[in-house]
Amino acid sequence: MTKPPPEIEQLAAQRLASDEERITGSRRTNVSLGGAWRSFWRHPSPWMISSALTAAVVARAAVGGGAWWELLIPVALVASFPVIEWVIHVVILHWRPRHIGPVRIDSLLARDHRAHHADPRDIPLVFIPWRALLWLLPAYVAIALLAMPSTVSACSLLVSVYGIKFAYEWVHYLVHSDYRPRSAWFRSVWRNHRLHHYKNEHYWFTVTSAGTADRLFGTYPDPASVQTSPTVRALHASENL
Repeated sequence: MTKPPPEIEQLAAQRLASDEERITGSRRTNVSLGGAWRSFWRHPSPWMISSALTAAVVARAAVGGGAWWELLIPVALVASFPVIEWVIHVVILHWRPRHIGPVRIDSLLARDHRAHHADPRDIPLVFIPWRALLWLLPAYVAIALLAMPSTVSACSLLVSVYGIKFAYEWVHYLVHSDYRPRSAWFRSVWRNHRLHHYKNEHYWFTVTSAGTADRLFGTYPDPASVQTSPTVRALHASENL
């Protein structure tokens, strides 16, 4: 994809700013990175994930040993995470409720994500639901023990998984907080995710990166070519579900 002209980028930025101002209005303030970090810890998800991460680090240190190839585990996970993140966002979080006879199939994660789109400024909805973490965090242990050839490598996998999950929660929270981006990397991530929330929910699905998996799967269009979606705050509203 060729880089759009500066005037197109400026127009896209103006449209995004207009959309955001219309939704957030005067509620927006400015906070420091330290202030955002302190506020981050006022929610249960960071404590739950960091506790699991700490337990995994302690377990990995206790079992000792290990093979050189375990160093590839975090490298592989970080490299593949944009794709993993994209698939989870599209398939699980943007799940359309379905009925099998009288039974409605609709997960907690999908319901909370629709509420998150309805009000991206509702900070508790930014986090992975703690009720989901109650089973997700232990489930990773079972998956690691089944997937890896040894307890040592399973512990290495868990350290990597919990570490990445914690980083995801922090970046996602920071994007939705009142912290204003300063680095070029965070500005691109910030803009990418806000386009998803304030412009069109059918594009820009990555959260911790911009222009990675979205480019791969064709969901990274020129913002100036995309109309603002009428259902960006009411996912699947047109389906009357």
